[in-house]
Amino acid sequence: MPKKTPPPSPPTFNRKKISVLSLRQMKQRGDPIAILTAYDYPTARALEQAAVDAILVGDSLGMVVLGYSNTLPVTMEEMLHHSRAVARGAKSPLLIGDMPFMSYQASTQEAVRNAGRFLQEAGMDAVKLEGGQEHITTIRAIISAGIPVMGHLGLTPQSIHQLGGFKPQGLLVDAAQVMLENAQLLQAAGCFSIVLESIPQELAAYISQHLEIPTIGIGAGSGCDGQVLVSHDVLGLFDRFTPSFAKRYADLHLEMKKSFTMYIEDVKSGQFPGAEHQFSMPDNEWQAFLDENEN
Repeated sequence: MPKKTPPPSPPTFNRKKISVLSLRQMKQRGDPIAILTAYDYPTARALEQAAVDAILVGDSLGMVVLGYSNTLPVTMEEMLHHSRAVARGAKSPLLIGDMPFMSYQASTQEAVRNAGRFLQEAGMDAVKLEGGQEHITTIRAIISAGIPVMGHLGLTPQSIHQLGGFKPQGLLVDAAQVMLENAQLLQAAGCFSIVLESIPQELAAYISQHLEIPTIGIGAGSGCDGQVLVSHDVLGLFDRFTPSFAKRYADLHLEMKKSFTMYIEDVKSGQFPGAEHQFSMPDNEWQAFLDENEN
């Protein structure tokens, strides 16, 4: 008889912990960096097992999880709550907490304190915040406190009202020049990486080539050192809209709807629960119960 091929060993998930230095080394080697968002324990577990490089607990949770129309209503407590869940589910990826609106704009002291909470209370490894020159002093203070910072330029959702909507940024030469200068300022301030969102692919590639720290694109083309997407967009879980720059790999919202419809129909028709979904007392115990209550 031919020798049977043994089944593959179950995967192990004890990868070496990814650090901010790991991302810098990946850029130096030319290894693309893959980042996705997560907001809960099971998603974090799946990303851990898929060997994602980093997880961003993004304030996008306000839209895709909490149902807000934008990210502005998201609070520190909500961010910390979801960050803790992600930290329980994933150990090896770099974990980045997104600082929500008004958690760092009011004062440098408050910004440092809030950034520290992500590491101290929620198990994050780093924080991300939006903006360039206008927040350089704050960014330097956070980094001086020993907290790694990821910058974010281009379409910055917390400035959505100032930007006039979810529109691509850096399309004109003056805006492109300012973005390059802001990227250089963020690097000089000590940021370990910069997210570039919804900017022309030529500009993103140019910025990436002129920085020593890795750039992470979202709607910024293939010239960045890595990419990040919202997991709900990747999975097709968010049915209100899908950004044009996101690639959908599944339609889980439709699958959820189908499954929920089937469950409701089974309950209405009496097909659920079936015998295999129920428990019974031992016959003698049930008879003793009846004797006790019916005699």
